[in-house]
Amino acid sequence: MIRKISFWLIWLGFIGYASFLAPPQQPGTFELIKNLSIGQFAGINPLIIAVFYIMGVWPMIYSCLLFFDGRGQKVKAWPFATASLGVGAFSLLPYLALREPNPEFTGSKDNFLKVLDSRWTAILLSLITVGLIAFGLIAGDWQNYIQQWQTSRFIHVMSLDFCLLCLLFPALLGDDMARRGMSNLAIFWAVSFLPLFGPLAYLCLRPTLLENQEKSSTKVLDSTV
Repeated sequence: MIRKISFWLIWLGFIGYASFLAPPQQPGTFELIKNLSIGQFAGINPLIIAVFYIMGVWPMIYSCLLFFDGRGQKVKAWPFATASLGVGAFSLLPYLALREPNPEFTGSKDNFLKVLDSRWTAILLSLITVGLIAFGLIAGDWQNYIQQWQTSRFIHVMSLDFCLLCLLFPALLGDDMARRGMSNLAIFWAVSFLPLFGPLAYLCLRPTLLENQEKSSTKVLDSTV
């Protein structure tokens, strides 16, 4: 119960902060978002471009855990995962508050789950992330980014959303490891304390999730009787 209340409080606090305490909305924000979305980058700080598109990678990283976790939940994961493409942690926090611990996976993987479970998907996400970060660091203007973080609500909240997504990942990590037969706490903490690249490394290296675990367990029990 404390865990659920904590997620609700974080969600409400984040909404309250973004609405009332973050810097004011600047003229041209919607134009900036439109240009970022359609790839018109002229005059936009590459750091902002990098962070904006990494915020599109994060929902895919979470989806590689969420859709397996949602298999055993009363609340469906897909609406929250889909909404996170646009609003990030604002949509993921309610799911984390509503979900129950789910260290098992039963049944079989459809094609969509197989893609999310694929190491090639994880590698692709990692390459995209490395490319975006390299682009931002090499071509970006940090002084300009800090200035915009201090004055623009969009940049300010997007940056905080990025940090919150880094911090929330362990909330799903433990159960995903358990579903794959992993119990090494050193791996859990290494992934948790390495922002962004820890989750990507985990997706690249985690064992493939076994299908039909429930049926397999039944067969094992039958053979021992």
